[in-house]
Amino acid sequence: MDYKEHIAIVQDWPKEGITFKDITPLMDNGKVFKSAVDEIVDYSKDKEIDLVVGPEARGFIVGCPVSYALEVGFAPVRKEGKLPRETIKVDYGLEYGKDVLTIHKDAIKPGQRVLIVDDLLATGGTIEATIALVEQLGGVVAGCAFLVELTYLDGREKLNGYDVLTLMQY
Repeated sequence: MDYKEHIAIVQDWPKEGITFKDITPLMDNGKVFKSAVDEIVDYSKDKEIDLVVGPEARGFIVGCPVSYALEVGFAPVRKEGKLPRETIKVDYGLEYGKDVLTIHKDAIKPGQRVLIVDDLLATGGTIEATIALVEQLGGVVAGCAFLVELTYLDGREKLNGYDVLTLMQY
């Protein structure tokens, strides 16, 4: 399936000079969204996944149906101050600045095989930080899956040594 047919390109959003790839048209089409989720599920079936982890907010949108289909749990990665119990945190860089990501301290058990899922691989900062959180808790990153990859931002370079799936590239 050509998923790019279901991506809206928005110029100068969220700020001038950014060409935003809007996944909401893909999500609006149930058959297309299901196909994308199914491809990520198929990619992960032989990886013996114990848990899916997704950074907020679009990682939740893609990661939750993947965890449901795999019949494993889902652990959210959120910005600082958004999770109600004890967390660990990591600073990270993103396309337009810096931030902090957190995960519950008990979200991952040592040795659990984790699939990280998000909508977009851009500079790689968010996923690099998510990997750091997973590994701090003793999890094993079995793979990373994305709907979209912006190859011109070289984010994949930060994921050397990790198995990566992207459904479309720009």
